[in-house]
Amino acid sequence: MDDGMVEIGGGESLMGSDSFYPEERPVRLTRVERFHIDRHHVTNDQFARFIEATGYVTVAERPLQLGDVPGAPVQAYPAGSLVFRQTAGPVDLGDSRTWWAYVPGAQWRHPQGPGSSLDGLGDHPVVHVAYDDAEAYAS
Repeated sequence: MDDGMVEIGGGESLMGSDSFYPEERPVRLTRVERFHIDRHHVTNDQFARFIEATGYVTVAERPLQLGDVPGAPVQAYPAGSLVFRQTAGPVDLGDSRTWWAYVPGAQWRHPQGPGSSLDGLGDHPVVHVAYDDAEAYAS
């Protein structure tokens, strides 16, 4: 292929974990068919062109509705996303809140939250993109 994509051969793989989060259980054997994937990441500039052309609004730009998520609080949260926070040292790996924080206003245009920007990051990989966003971009 010469269109910037590479072929990934199919095969079998173990998916999941019995060691960490309940939603990852059980470990199971899964088969993946061969597929093609872009050789390079989607950049902020490329994603911006997609947004401009389609008017698409990403998941992180919409208010978060947790009522449909089992076990989550029923209230709505303001639009935002999880932002990685460097810790001062080793932390309890059983609680991801020690290094991830929900930041209202964090989304692909404002990767660290309100006040941050993409200045100088046009050729960097786009972040705060959910599965639905990637699917819309690929379509």
